[in-house]
Amino acid sequence: MPATAAAQERLTPPGHPQRWMILGVICLAQLTVLLDNTVLNVAIPSLTRELDASTADVQWMINAYSLVQSGVLLTAGSSADRYGRKKMLLAGLALFGIGSLVAGLAQSSAQLIAARAGMGIGGALLITTTLAVVVQIFDDAERVKAIGIWSTVNSLGFAVGPLIGGIMLDHFWWGAIFLVNIPGAVIGLVAVARLVPESKNPRGDRPDLLGALLSTIGMAAVVYAIISGPGHGWTSGHVLLTAFTGVAVLTGFVLWELHIPYPMLDMHFFRNQKFIGAVAGAILVAFGMGGSLFLLTQQLQFVLGYEPLEAGLRTAPLALSVVALNLTGLGARLVPRLGTPTIAAGMSLLAAGLAAVALLGGNGYGGMLLGLVVMGAGIALAMPAMANAIMSAIPPEKAGVGAGVNGTLAECGNGLGVAVLGAVLNSRFAALVPAVVGAASLPAAVAAATGDGERQRITDAFASGLETSQLVGAVAVLAGGLLAAVLLRRAERAESAQADSAAVAA
Repeated sequence: MPATAAAQERLTPPGHPQRWMILGVICLAQLTVLLDNTVLNVAIPSLTRELDASTADVQWMINAYSLVQSGVLLTAGSSADRYGRKKMLLAGLALFGIGSLVAGLAQSSAQLIAARAGMGIGGALLITTTLAVVVQIFDDAERVKAIGIWSTVNSLGFAVGPLIGGIMLDHFWWGAIFLVNIPGAVIGLVAVARLVPESKNPRGDRPDLLGALLSTIGMAAVVYAIISGPGHGWTSGHVLLTAFTGVAVLTGFVLWELHIPYPMLDMHFFRNQKFIGAVAGAILVAFGMGGSLFLLTQQLQFVLGYEPLEAGLRTAPLALSVVALNLTGLGARLVPRLGTPTIAAGMSLLAAGLAAVALLGGNGYGGMLLGLVVMGAGIALAMPAMANAIMSAIPPEKAGVGAGVNGTLAECGNGLGVAVLGAVLNSRFAALVPAVVGAASLPAAVAAATGDGERQRITDAFASGLETSQLVGAVAVLAGGLLAAVLLRRAERAESAQADSAAVAA
C-alpha cells in the first residue's frame, strides 16, 4: 500500500497554493494569443489599401500565423516537457511580443507576413505551456474547473477579437491592432517570472530532433493543403501534392516514433480508448464550431444583409454563452458526477444548435440566436471535459505533449470544418444555379445576374446551400460525439474493472 500511495501522490500532486492567481496569469497570456487569431480579419481593407497588398499577400498575412503555429505545436509541447514549461512560457511571451512590435511597425507585406510567422511560433509555445501548467498546478478535484476556465478564455478571445479590432481601427492606424498585444505580453512576462513554478519531465529524455522536424513539416503541409483547398480547388495539383507530402511525412513521423527509445509523441497513447475517444470528440467540436462560424459569417452578411461589424456582434452570443456557463462551473460539477454522458450531452447540444441555425436562421436572426445559444451550451459542456480526458490519459510528465496534441487537433478540426462544410455549400449552390456565370461565388453570381428575379433565385440557392452544409455539420458532430462517448465509456469501465481487481489483490 505505501508504494501505491506514493505513486498516486506523484500522479495527483496537491494543488499549488497560488494556483488560482497563476491561472489568471496563464489566462492573460492565452487571451493575448487568441485575440490575434480573429483581430486581423477586420483590418483586411486597411492592409490592402495602406500596404498595397494583393489578395495573395492578405491570405498569407492571415495564414502565416495559423500555419506556423499548427506546424510547431507538438514540437513546442515536447520542448516544454524537456526544458521546462515556465521557460517555454516566457520564451513564447517574448517571441509573441517582439513579433507584435515588428508587425505593428511593418512597412511592407513581406515584413508583416514574416512577423506573423514569428508570432505563430510564440503562440504555439503559449498554447501548449498554458494548458500543461494548468495540469501541473491543480489536483484532480479542481482540474476540470480550471480547464473549464481555460476553455472560457478561448471563447472570450473569439468573441472580443473582432470588436477590439473594430474599435482600434476606428481610432488608430492598422498597426495598433498588433501593438495592443505588447502590454499584455509584458505584464505576462513579469507575472510568469514571479508566480509560475518551473516544471518539466524528470526523466530528461534526449531530444527527438528528427521527430520534431518531421512533425513540423508534416503538420504544416497538411494544414496548408486544407487552407489552400477552397482557393486552388481540391483536385488541383498544388493541393494534392501538398496534401500527399504532408501525409507521407506524417507517416514517416509515426514510423520513426514507434522505433526510437525516447519518442516525442508516444504512439502507444493511441491504444488508450479514453485518449482516442477524447481525440475524436475534440476534432469534431472544432470541426462543428469552425465550420459553422465560417458559414454563419456569410449567412449574416450575404443572406440577412448585415455589415461586417454587425455580423461579428451577432455571432458573439455563441462565445458569450460558453463564457457564462463555464464561469458558473456547470461543466466542472457535472463531469465528476456524470462522466461520459456530459460529453455526449454537450456534443448533442452542439449538433442541435447547428440544426437550429440551419432550419430556423434563414428568415431572420431570432432562430439563429437560439441556435447559437444552444451551440454555446454544448461547447461549454463538451470542450473542458474532452480536454481533461486528453490530459488525464497522458502521464503528467508528458503534459506539454498532451497540450500540443489538443492544440493540433483544434487547428485541424477548424480547418477541416471550413474546408468540408464550405465544399458542401459550394457544391449545393453550384448545383442549384448551374447556368449562372460565377456561381461558385455569391457576389460574382449576383453581379452576373440579369434581373431582380434571377438575383433572388441566386440568393435563395445560396441560402439553401448554407442550410444543407449546416445540417451536414450537425450530423457529423452528432455521430462523432456518440462515437466518442462510446469509446470513453468503454475506457471508464476498463479502468474501473482494473481498479476493482487491484483492490481485491491488495
